[in-house]
Formats: sequence, C-alpha cells, structure tokens
Amino acid sequence: MKGKIVSFRRGGNRYYPLQAIVEVEGAGVGDFHKLVGKKVVWRHPLTGAVFTGRIVRLHGRRGRVIVRFKRQPPGEAVGREVEIV
Repeated sequence: MKGKIVSFRRGGNRYYPLQAIVEVEGAGVGDFHKLVGKKVVWRHPLTGAVFTGRIVRLHGRRGRVIVRFKRQPPGEAVGREVEIV
C-alpha cells in the first residue's frame, strides 16, 4: 500500500520532528483503523537511506494517519511517497 507524506505534525507553539502526517492511497473509510500498528518505510531518493516508522493513530476523516519515525526524516520527505507494509 502506498501513501504520501503531507506534513510533519505541528502544534500551536512547536512541531514534532519524529511524527509525520501521511495520506493513505487506496484505503476505504472503514479500513483506516486497521492500519494502526503497520510499518511505514521511506527511502531517500539519492542516498538510499531508509527511514522506518509505525502508524500510531488516525488524523481526521480524509484518510490521513500519524506516523512516528524512529529517526527524523529530512524536510525533503514532505510530498514524497512512502510504502506501508
């Protein structure tokens, strides 16, 4: 399953660099709760570095989830595709 990093998670006074908001492609409205706990992988297009994380919760009603990465992905990850295993 594929997804796209929309943004890093942000609050009123800070942002959370280890957490990203991912828009999931191809999942129905009732399927999003089944995604919690799944592994997410993003590969850097130039260096090949691998950034892994897990889906920790849902974000809104439009097919977005919050992913907590083990290592902070770079800012160029925003707008790129991730793979949901």
